[in-house]
Parts: sequence; C-alpha cells; structure tokens
Amino acid sequence: MTHEHLAALIAAGDAKKAADNWMTLPEGRSMTLYVAAGQSTLTISRVQAVRHDGALLYARTIKSELFILALEDAFAGSLDAPASVGKKAGFL
Repeated sequence: MTHEHLAALIAAGDAKKAADNWMTLPEGRSMTLYVAAGQSTLTISRVQAVRHDGALLYARTIKSELFILALEDAFAGSLDAPASVGKKAGFL
C-alpha cells in the first residue's frame, strides 16, 4: 500500500485526527485491512483507528486489539457502510 492509498482510505472514511496522532473513524464506521507477506495473508477487520509512522502502520480494532504491520505488506482496504445506512429486507 502506498501513502496515497492509505490517505484515500482515511479520507473516504471521514476519519479525524486525534491528539495522539491516530486517525479515528466516526462512530459506527470501521475498515478492513488486507495484508500479505510471502504466501501468508491476514485480514484485519473492524479497524476503528490507524496511525502511520514511517514504514509502519498501526491499526486498532473496535475491541482495542493493536496490529503493527509494514505499510508495504498492506495491499487493500475496505470501508464498512455507516451505521445510518440500514439494510433493506428482501431482494434488491
């Protein structure tokens, strides 16, 4: 993942910078990060806040789990729908 890719994810999620340099998503929003190194993959879901420090990316989940990974190993991210967007019943 590039710095620009991470910045685009943060901007799309409307994350705000906190005093401790964490970019925190609004209440009811979360992101999923997809990471790969070698032939191993890791999906980190329900990420509430991220912090970028040089080549490292820190990710804190809703459960306060902390992941520290190499930014270059992250290859994608997705944003969950805001809590205000309800799911429709039935088929669309």
